Amino acid sequence: MNFQDRVTVTIEDHVAHVLLDRADKMNALDDAMFEAIVAAGHHLHNERGVRAVVLSGSGRSFCAGLDLSSMGNTGRWEGDGLTARTHGNANRAQQAAMVWRKLPMPVVAAVHGVCFGGGLQVASGADIRFIAPDARLAVMEVKWGLVPDMAGYALWRGNVRDDVLRELTYTHREFSGEEAVQFGFATHLSADPLDDAMALARTIASKSPTAVRGAKALSNRTPDMNVDEVLMAESVAQHELMYSRNQQEAVRAGMEKRAGEFVDP
Repeated sequence: MNFQDRVTVTIEDHVAHVLLDRADKMNALDDAMFEAIVAAGHHLHNERGVRAVVLSGSGRSFCAGLDLSSMGNTGRWEGDGLTARTHGNANRAQQAAMVWRKLPMPVVAAVHGVCFGGGLQVASGADIRFIAPDARLAVMEVKWGLVPDMAGYALWRGNVRDDVLRELTYTHREFSGEEAVQFGFATHLSADPLDDAMALARTIASKSPTAVRGAKALSNRTPDMNVDEVLMAESVAQHELMYSRNQQEAVRAGMEKRAGEFVDP
């Protein structure tokens, strides 16, 4: 499936592979790419049978960030295009990153090559990130007289130490994949991020999809809750799962040491 000739989506064995497919421009974000990323994410939101998503970039890089040549001709920069909430709690550019966090199933990003600015924020929307040691990253926006505005501050919160984020933002200096793991921008170093992301996605897809979705929903919601609210949210989620078909199948499969045969929500 192709979106705007910018993003392709393939689905196999309950895993969707979302490929940023503008290799000649290092998958830079122009108007069509923003539309395509958001459209691909929205398409997968209700795609029954998808239990995990892998997000990667074609060619030499994951995403080089904003295509500066598009700044003068994209609605992102006109009128109230930035402040209008066109996608729930986000504008379109923010949704290009947030859509992956909003998906009900986990998203695993595979990052290689260049991952600058908006590209870093798109990758940050994933639940988990594998990154090549020699990847090149930067919180690039200050270089162009801007600030990070594609949900980075929401997505980095709790992962990246505040003073480290401030330094990297103010200076827009490059850092490596190895540093990205140390700083909290990435989860795992990998010599082959796509292979490792696919392997993890297949593992996730083998688990009860209702339990995994419930766990992601809790992970998304609980950081903004107080302790009492967290405890209640856990209980409500567990009540919905307990004795359900998938929960009972998970127990049987575990006892019988076999793969579970789950139904998709």
